[in-house]
Amino acid sequence: MRRIMAVLYKEFLQIRRDRMTLGLIFMLPLVQLLLFGFAIQTEVKHISTVVFDQSLSADSRDLLESFSASGYFDVTMAVNSYDEVTRMIDSGKAKVGIVFPPDFSENVRRGTSAAVQVFVDASDSMVSNQAIAVANFIGMIKSQEILTSKLRVGAAPYDIRVRPWYNPDGVTAYYMVPAICGILVTLSMVMLTSMGIVRERERGTLEQLMVTPIKPYELMLGKTLPYIVLGYIQITVALLVGVLVFHVPIKGSILELYILTLFFITASLGLGILVSNIAKTQMQAMQLAYFIFLPSILLSGFMFPRDGMPKLIYYIGNLIPLTYYLDIIRGIVLKGIGFSYLIGQVISLLVFSVVFLTISTLKFKKKIA
Repeated sequence: MRRIMAVLYKEFLQIRRDRMTLGLIFMLPLVQLLLFGFAIQTEVKHISTVVFDQSLSADSRDLLESFSASGYFDVTMAVNSYDEVTRMIDSGKAKVGIVFPPDFSENVRRGTSAAVQVFVDASDSMVSNQAIAVANFIGMIKSQEILTSKLRVGAAPYDIRVRPWYNPDGVTAYYMVPAICGILVTLSMVMLTSMGIVRERERGTLEQLMVTPIKPYELMLGKTLPYIVLGYIQITVALLVGVLVFHVPIKGSILELYILTLFFITASLGLGILVSNIAKTQMQAMQLAYFIFLPSILLSGFMFPRDGMPKLIYYIGNLIPLTYYLDIIRGIVLKGIGFSYLIGQVISLLVFSVVFLTISTLKFKKKIA
């Protein structure tokens, strides 16, 4: 027992001397608790919505105002064609599209059901379920108001026709499996890379490289290329399991998905190498990698929709590479869209890759840290 206490005392003294580790132990959980406490919302509001109003009448404006006043739909743009509605939803700039037909007001005044089309991006199941339920509820409430005011019984004045796109049956696997591919790559690229380099530094095996004429960027390439191959192997295995076991349909181009995945892998690798340059021990590397990994799951849109997050937390999510890769892989797999719709996400990942790898290369010195 005395020996055990001696070992424990020695370990606590070691942690106490290592101020960085001590700070990570106490500060990171506190920061994450505050961050995620504000960020995680299961009720989705402020869903980006695009409107194609062919009626341009007081009745259509009144119903549209009910959608906006609910707090669940934020009308971000009014368009002039079905193609523009489709393009907005395909690109992810809108999650919902509301279309009023030309005879909408005429049908309301005649006492017949006036159809309203509501297109919902069902590739995000949590957002789509909320949008579908609220849209139907608004149509029912507004219909009851009109029937009560006119003291008549008959067909509902508003016929809300909701059409889920991309995943109409709401199969959870279709939504989750592509995202899990991104999670696997994030975990392996950030954690394994950072801890692997720090472990070599602790063991002194980097000394052999330090006495050679190898340049910092050459060392970075040598350290990253094996992990790039590992990342592609993980993506391939995950997609095969998704197709063969969960029957996930891949509607877009596999080649395009693999090409765009490279930007995400390099961004994640750059982040892992940056962590390895900051951390001095494997414990520090693991804590920093965990600090990156948990926000990647909770703030990127993997589990909780970003539309319901406060603005500040939403912008913090923009600093996570996985946020953009989820748009890429879900867009290609579920929507069948291509590079032309994903230019913004690709540019963001390219910026992450250049910034992280450049900082890591400059920071990595040819000496024992």
